[in-house]
Amino acid sequence: MSDTGTPPNAGWMSGGMWNRVTDWVNDRGPLVRGAVAAALGVVAATGQAPFDLWPLTVLALAALFGLLRAPTGMARGLWLGLTAGTGYFALALSWIVEPFLIDVARHAWMAPFALVLMAGGMGLFWMAAFGVARALGGGALAWAAAMTAGEAVRGVIFTGFPWAQIGHVWITTPILHWAAFGGALGLCMLAALAGAALWHVLAGARLWGGLGFVALGLAYGVGPWMAPAPEVPVDAPIIRLVQPNAPQDEKWDRDMMPVFFERQLGFTAAGAPPDLVVWPETSVPVLLERAEAELVRIASAARGASVVVGLQRADDLRYYNSLLVLDGQGRQTAVYDKHHLVPFGEYVPFGDVLGRFGITGFAARYGNGYSAGSGARLLDMGGLGRALPLICYEGVFPRNIHAAPQRPDFMLLITNDAWFGQVSGPYQHLAQARLRSVEQGLAMIRVANTGVSAMIDPAGRVTASIPMGQAGWLDVPLPPAAPPTVYARTGDWVMWGLLIVLAGLSWKGTRRRA
Repeated sequence: MSDTGTPPNAGWMSGGMWNRVTDWVNDRGPLVRGAVAAALGVVAATGQAPFDLWPLTVLALAALFGLLRAPTGMARGLWLGLTAGTGYFALALSWIVEPFLIDVARHAWMAPFALVLMAGGMGLFWMAAFGVARALGGGALAWAAAMTAGEAVRGVIFTGFPWAQIGHVWITTPILHWAAFGGALGLCMLAALAGAALWHVLAGARLWGGLGFVALGLAYGVGPWMAPAPEVPVDAPIIRLVQPNAPQDEKWDRDMMPVFFERQLGFTAAGAPPDLVVWPETSVPVLLERAEAELVRIASAARGASVVVGLQRADDLRYYNSLLVLDGQGRQTAVYDKHHLVPFGEYVPFGDVLGRFGITGFAARYGNGYSAGSGARLLDMGGLGRALPLICYEGVFPRNIHAAPQRPDFMLLITNDAWFGQVSGPYQHLAQARLRSVEQGLAMIRVANTGVSAMIDPAGRVTASIPMGQAGWLDVPLPPAAPPTVYARTGDWVMWGLLIVLAGLSWKGTRRRA
């Protein structure tokens, strides 16, 4: 769907009411334009989990694309991107206030500031994308390249935060399966192109819009055949998901910690022993170095099954957020330390540097925050194969999977989503886990403290789950790995090459019209 060689304003007056509304918005002052753009951003965010209203996302992106194409200057384009992005992230990332509501008396006052700063900060990436799109002529190709590149940069800069990308709205649709080829960035490009196609239809340029929607319809229709999941054999290993449902405000309460620990022991000992039992992140309430008695009880409850637990460990003054593997005899066979930490949540950036100058309150090497582990690694899980361990935030980043030394047989993610509340954050986190499975063609065992714990097959389907806010356990077979996907082999390099090509075509078209 290219409109290279077509002036940005072509067909502007042929769309009837659609264009009259657009003209009216662009004739208003910056406050009105900003308010409309912010409202469209909020509408666009309704495509994210748990709402999953992806048609509204496409409609809002179409309207924003139309406003960007209007005969306005660069300053208006940047303002449009900033306000639209701020509105989008204000809704999509509204769960960011939840950690501040754990202790309302002490921290609730910070929640509005956290949301405003996060939404505005993420909105800067949309501002840059709108500016680049405008500089490249404002066409569909420029828009798709700039929006996708903005999402790509957002996932890298300052350790990255690729949460609520516009492409995530496809996760509940058959278009998800195209991530096996283009990853999350490919889905972002499809979302931007869908918005541009709809604008062309509504604005009267129905040739390009029609072609775009035919292509989107084909992508939607053939999606399920792009990355089929292999059959699960009858003798597949059985994995037990253990979800204690420990609310964050009670999780570290001295009176409640034994309650949650005993609950998990009971779930582990229930029924026939599975092949593997998995507990969530920081589910053992004592440091590894002091947990001998607790680990003996866990191994006893497992009755010969291997067990994975989340806990913390110390090494001198450094603390680590870790995953421990116990074999069927209760022996510690592997420890994995989380290496991709949450800035300001698990550590303070440059805290160790400040520590060298005597400011130790932010330094992880003095025990103030977590220290990062050595990096991605594989765990030998015996007959189950090789697992790629991921702890919470690490599953948000495709590059953490590509960083593995070899291809794993499955992914193993433990998390404590209680921090995110029960409205949107945990469901968005689960959706991204589904995306990782499709990208790699690998099953994912996902165990969360308060939910949603799930088994996800290589096609991104949730084959079984424990609902949000419920305590319980679930035995489920582990699906085998699918053949490596195109994305598993290439990563984001193909998409970056395509972005450069699209930007080049847009620039060439702009130069031709100049």
